[in-house]
Amino acid sequence: MNLKTVLTKDTIVLHLKGTKKEDIINELLDILVKAGKIQDRAAAFSAVMEREQKMSTGMKHGIAIPHGKSATIHDLVACIGIADTPIDFDSLDHEPCRIFIMTLSPLEKTGPHLQFLAEISLIFKSSEKRNEILKAQTPEEILHALAE
Repeated sequence: MNLKTVLTKDTIVLHLKGTKKEDIINELLDILVKAGKIQDRAAAFSAVMEREQKMSTGMKHGIAIPHGKSATIHDLVACIGIADTPIDFDSLDHEPCRIFIMTLSPLEKTGPHLQFLAEISLIFKSSEKRNEILKAQTPEEILHALAE
């Protein structure tokens, strides 16, 4: 999977304003709605929150990957948001998060969803890559960092 086919400058936002998990999820959904990637915001919100209730998608190293599956999604969509202030996201390492990668996918397609999560996990294992993304000043700089 090529992240450049899923992520664009319109699906990357710096300076998320939320202070709680639900705020961040709403901001990320707003990005996808504004970019024309999802039409049924309520269904998308339900899918992501349902997944969060099963187990937090806060990972390690300041990264959270809120995601969900919905019948209203026809192809995998994703966005990235960066928060200026660390947010408590019930992470595995109990550390707050600043990098948020949201993905939504169709109920019946698991391949692209798993590929995307695997690729993101691989990229963000690198502390250099995480720092480069946190220092980025524009969505284009984030796309460039992800493509390297």
